[in-house]
Amino acid sequence: MQPAPRHRYLFFALTALLASLFCTLTMAANPAPHNWLAAHRHWRVGVVLQAPYAQLNPRSHLLEGADVEVMALLAGKMDVTLSWRTFNNQQALDQAVENGEVDISPGMLQTPASLHHWLFSQPYLRVPHKIVGFPDGSGNAVDLDRLSLSERLALDGKSDALRFVRRNYPELPRVEVANDRAALQTVQQQYAEYAIVDEAQLATLLKEPEFSRLAVVGDLGYTHLLRIAVRRDWPELPAVLDRQLQDIPGIRMEQLYARWMLPSYPRLIDSLGFWHRMTLALLLSTLLLAGLFGHQRRQRRWAEKRLLAARLELEARDQAEESLRLTQFSIDNSTVGILWVNWDGRIQYANRAVESMLGFPADQLLQLSLPEVQPSLDNSSWLDLWNQLRNSKTLSSFETRCLKADGQYLPVGVTLSFLKFGRTEYLVVYLNDITEHQKARAALEESEARFKGMASNVPGMVFRLERPAAQHPVRLAFVSDASQTMLGYSPLDLVGMPEGWQDVVADADRASYLQAWQDAANNNRNLAWQGRMRHQGGDMRWVDIKAAVRCFDDGHVVWDGIVWDISANKHNELQLAESRGLLRSLSAHLESVREEEKARIAREVHDELGQILTVLRLETSMCELSFGQSDSKLAERLQAMKKLIEQTFQIVRDVATALRPPVLDAGIGSAIEWQARRFEKRSGIPCLVSVPDSPIALSDARAIGVFRILQEALTNVLRHAEASTVSVGLTCQQDIITLSIADDGKGFDPQAHRQLRSFGLVGIRERVLLLGGKLDIDSQPDQGCTLTIRLPVEEGKEIA
Repeated sequence: MQPAPRHRYLFFALTALLASLFCTLTMAANPAPHNWLAAHRHWRVGVVLQAPYAQLNPRSHLLEGADVEVMALLAGKMDVTLSWRTFNNQQALDQAVENGEVDISPGMLQTPASLHHWLFSQPYLRVPHKIVGFPDGSGNAVDLDRLSLSERLALDGKSDALRFVRRNYPELPRVEVANDRAALQTVQQQYAEYAIVDEAQLATLLKEPEFSRLAVVGDLGYTHLLRIAVRRDWPELPAVLDRQLQDIPGIRMEQLYARWMLPSYPRLIDSLGFWHRMTLALLLSTLLLAGLFGHQRRQRRWAEKRLLAARLELEARDQAEESLRLTQFSIDNSTVGILWVNWDGRIQYANRAVESMLGFPADQLLQLSLPEVQPSLDNSSWLDLWNQLRNSKTLSSFETRCLKADGQYLPVGVTLSFLKFGRTEYLVVYLNDITEHQKARAALEESEARFKGMASNVPGMVFRLERPAAQHPVRLAFVSDASQTMLGYSPLDLVGMPEGWQDVVADADRASYLQAWQDAANNNRNLAWQGRMRHQGGDMRWVDIKAAVRCFDDGHVVWDGIVWDISANKHNELQLAESRGLLRSLSAHLESVREEEKARIAREVHDELGQILTVLRLETSMCELSFGQSDSKLAERLQAMKKLIEQTFQIVRDVATALRPPVLDAGIGSAIEWQARRFEKRSGIPCLVSVPDSPIALSDARAIGVFRILQEALTNVLRHAEASTVSVGLTCQQDIITLSIADDGKGFDPQAHRQLRSFGLVGIRERVLLLGGKLDIDSQPDQGCTLTIRLPVEEGKEIA
């Protein structure tokens, strides 16, 4: 359990403020300290050797420690020289100042006995006393009020902490030892359950391996206030020291305290043996994994080779058995007409499809030449075509007309391929009857012309996406001419892009488009998406894509749709959203400024008026002591004045609490319990509260926001709910805090309530949105109401 540095820093700041005020008034009234300091430039400093306040460095043999560093800072600021003298105990130091051998001593405690020998400055360090023991793993702090009589405390028999424990916890059993080290050893040897050690000594002792298993488990609540002691015949020096101490930057004192006073704990990872064992374990694990991986890889390669050899053997056998039969059967029964033609144009082979297309019998076809079947091809052209295909070894395709046996012409698609079989060379001619294809193409061209005419008159960009089969990629099949106006690209440019219009989708919106498209493509659903596309000129256009899906039995899927240009509407929408965001940010800023101003006013009311009232009460009491016995009427008037001052004290407390409750400093859980009890007292309505046992770490702004939401909700319950009981719950799970306020009142209809001008729920909703949270309202008429507020613990995050 670590100390609370925030309280310590607050103590430093208050001490410095009081010292500064006192020194400023003193120096303004009397310039003598300046003259005195000029006459005393050499100080004899005495310290008791005790780490970490003052100790000898074993290497440099120089003094070091917290007190040594403070005196060095003061000497540098005041331009004085120091000479050091060390002592083994406080009695020797007190005797030295009585003999005139020492002028000043840092790190002293102001006690009635020490006031006989010294004058003291204002405190500059606060050293708390900690409860040390074996941690139980629960994380709960040890409280002396809850200790049983069987649990013993080990303390230094000469320390002030012992007197504190005797006075406040006389019933607790104690083990008095010689020093703080002996107290820790007593706990280590289990002769006592806990030890009381001041934090400065703990910073030195916990560095030793002997006490590595011990830890701070609680705070005693008693602190040492360290001051600088000055010989009694130097009364001018304490005021000068106070002013110089308050001039030392607070961050400098914080660093000094952290370096010398805060205890550090040995960690497991700092142990050399831990790393030796960890390295050995990792090395053995790596070798074992490497061996297993190598063995598995060899087994896998052996199995793959066996399987590949078996598969190749089977494939070669099947191919050898079926190649000739399947080849001949395929050629003979192919629906494509196949001709084998030699160099002089004579037909050497014709399959059944050619006989059916041209109407010639097989024996007659073998007597014809290719120019006779295609009259447009003469012998010269034939030889040029033969040589061209023989040299290029490529396919040649075209459409032409062939002469049938009845004298009519048949439109065919021709594909030519050069084939060399042994020493014989052939030209293979593939013929396809394209009569129906030409008719369909003409009809399709007519249909496309009508479709393009209609699409060109639609305000948006008409498109079609197609997927021929389940495993095939989707392509952009058609885009209307409106693409030129909308995106600056012609339809051919968009269709020719590798990824279609995905290439012109804005980079920031591409992920959302791909998600929408994958959902539509994988599930054969309609496509709907809004986002930005890049115009060819470089500017962005907001578009709205809507497409309906059609699925065919053969697996062919088509999406037909329209792309609308919504740039103007989207810009208006974005400007409205930006305006709302700016208004909400302004509201958050104003709320933050308002809370800060409340906190400032509360501090000023509490501090300034509190000080004035304290002085008035003190002066009234002094008057009563001085003159009250001699004048009874004056005594009555003074009593009345004291009551009036107490009433004014209470008013000041109430005003400061209303502006900013101090209980917020104790955590949001404590603040909620305090507000619930206050509501219960004011309204008479029982309020059940459930908050976590451990405090929730919230920033001050978020804690105030949650507290204000609770205040507004309870105010609404008091004004409108007519409830008999109220319950408030606070939980924190996975960095999400949940605040629920439920009542058994008359309830209301949330939908109808939105139409009314009620600023209570509106204010709660806006506060929740400013904190990045979400508000849920569960209510029905005559069934009570439950408000559930969910907020992220960290600032800058939002709940979806």
